[in-house]
Amino acid sequence: MIPVFGVKEAENNYQARYAAYAILMNEEGKIALVQAPNGAFFLPGGEIEGNETKEEAIEREMLEELGFEVVLSDYLGQADEYFYSRHRATFFYNPGYFYSTKSWKKISAPLEEGNSSSWESPTKAIELLKRGSHKWAVEEWLNKKTF
Repeated sequence: MIPVFGVKEAENNYQARYAAYAILMNEEGKIALVQAPNGAFFLPGGEIEGNETKEEAIEREMLEELGFEVVLSDYLGQADEYFYSRHRATFFYNPGYFYSTKSWKKISAPLEEGNSSSWESPTKAIELLKRGSHKWAVEEWLNKKTF
């Protein structure tokens, strides 16, 4: 069963936004988070564009947000979320696909401007993450011990 976060309100029209995310851990056991300009924290990743696969979307997003090249390991699962984006003035239905990584390396500065990143303990990350689906993914990662 796919976990669902947020509430689908019948009176609202939801735009589907399929996205893929990855959990990256450093040598200190901390995981990477991306902080949007509005202060919200997310796992690195984002919308799957055009005909991209989930893996291709992660590859692109890691470069854009972190300047990293990653090697994926395990698929943690799918979690769906309903939310309203004030920034885009849109209601979204957001199926998220979550992966853990085997390794990563910095190959450039982030290609996108505006976001910042930090490394946080998994416990702190769960506290900071805005979306329930992202919190769920970190908990799945910890439960599956895929690191």
